[in-house]
Amino acid sequence: MPIDTQDMDTRCPCGSGKPFSFCCEPAISGRKPAATAEALMRSRYTAFVLGAVDYLINTTAARKRSPLDAELLSEQTQVTTWTGLEIIDTEAGSALDQQGVVEFKASFDSPEGSAILHERSRFEREQGLWVYTDGDVELLHT
Repeated sequence: MPIDTQDMDTRCPCGSGKPFSFCCEPAISGRKPAATAEALMRSRYTAFVLGAVDYLINTTAARKRSPLDAELLSEQTQVTTWTGLEIIDTEAGSALDQQGVVEFKASFDSPEGSAILHERSRFEREQGLWVYTDGDVELLHT
């Protein structure tokens, strides 16, 4: 899926402060996989912002995928505006690890109002690449 990267100096939506072209874009475009669980989590957040559904599916553990994922993710990305990401904690998930956990809060607006998704996401290596497996989710209405 081609992604409109706009200005290559635009700051990445993940909140890293880095330009998109040097942060999440290489992972989302398939040029360079995420090196850590946190980098994958940040790129997945950015993929939600951009509506990069294929990337979200491809970076989910194969055993966790469903035939309905593309349709559900497409609908979700069309009605949700992600407004901020805060990384709270990481456990393992380095370039040398096989598993990792990233705790974060992601703010968003939707037709139902504004809210914050608080999640402890679990990641693992699958064929050498980081993938999202699942997470403990809490939805906080603001």
